[in-house]
Amino acid sequence: MTNVKDYENVMIFDHPLIQHKISLMRDKHTTTKEFRELVSEVAMLMGYEVTRDLPLCEVEVETPVAMAKTKVLAGKKLALVPILRAGLGMVDGMLSLVPMAKVGHIGLFRDPASLKPVEYYCKLPDDIAERDVVLLDPMLATGGSAAAAVDFLKQRGIRSIKFMCLIAAPQGVEHLHNQHPEIPIYCAALDEKLNDHAYIVPGLGDAGDRLFGTK
Repeated sequence: MTNVKDYENVMIFDHPLIQHKISLMRDKHTTTKEFRELVSEVAMLMGYEVTRDLPLCEVEVETPVAMAKTKVLAGKKLALVPILRAGLGMVDGMLSLVPMAKVGHIGLFRDPASLKPVEYYCKLPDDIAERDVVLLDPMLATGGSAAAAVDFLKQRGIRSIKFMCLIAAPQGVEHLHNQHPEIPIYCAALDEKLNDHAYIVPGLGDAGDRLFGTK
């Protein structure tokens, strides 16, 4: 995992397994089933680093041989919040690592007149403000939806937030970082640019369509 030079808290994953699976996801011939599985697998692999700083406490357990002092998770518990709809594809991979995490959902759409993100759905665990939140969205393109989602979470008293995506464009990273410089950004690949339709280039197309088989 490497840091983007201009931003301390932007991490790009260079693990061979992640890069291999991202390449398979980019292929336009990859089927919906395969794409869905790959998204989940990459999210799980990224989850190891995203959760690296979880606090531990020491406990004593009895093994079949002797008593042992060992460590378990301590402190705040996790919540996963996918941005609908594509973020749903990353949830199962993360839950395979942290099955006790609670899951919330946030839905956004872009107002055609103002071009600003509008929240149309938000359902979060009751104790969300007491949890460390990982915000999930496969694509960080313009950064508008991600920044707005962070705004909405902060408005509900949430202060511990990380953002996790698969593919990012420089414009999206810059926008999210400028709006919320304290939020760590984790992505599997930083691509070249956005095209005139705000698609990431070379990217992998529309993640939601490829996850759910829609056009």
